[in-house]
Amino acid sequence: MRTVETNTPEETWAFASELLADIAPGTIMALHGDLGAGKTCFVQGLARALGINEPITSPTYTLVCNYSGTLPLHHLDLYRLGGPDEVLGLGIEEYFDPTGITAIEWAERAEGLLPRDLLHIKIEVDDQTGKRTFTLFKENEI
Repeated sequence: MRTVETNTPEETWAFASELLADIAPGTIMALHGDLGAGKTCFVQGLARALGINEPITSPTYTLVCNYSGTLPLHHLDLYRLGGPDEVLGLGIEEYFDPTGITAIEWAERAEGLLPRDLLHIKIEVDDQTGKRTFTLFKENEI
């Protein structure tokens, strides 16, 4: 388990970039946090580190955005889906790319469908200071 704190979007982008150096292609990230916690901001940092220059926004309505960089980046947002049955209909396993990185916002909506070795990233916000706390763990570390 690892914990990192950031205070600005720029610090969040830098943290995502640093993390990218420590993970391998094929990594699937489950991003957990309330609305506005910083999940998309974190993915923006991943995209920048992968050399992706196009705007990165949350795919809340499109559900999936795919980007080409030094590695492929698959950004999924499951917020609008009701649970595992709807996620299954999305064909989520198609985005488990062994050559790229997959970041899934609201991953808890895909309970039971995600690989056990995925990287969980829980994001909590201090409402008074705006500080974000990122807790990284794998299922076997809980």
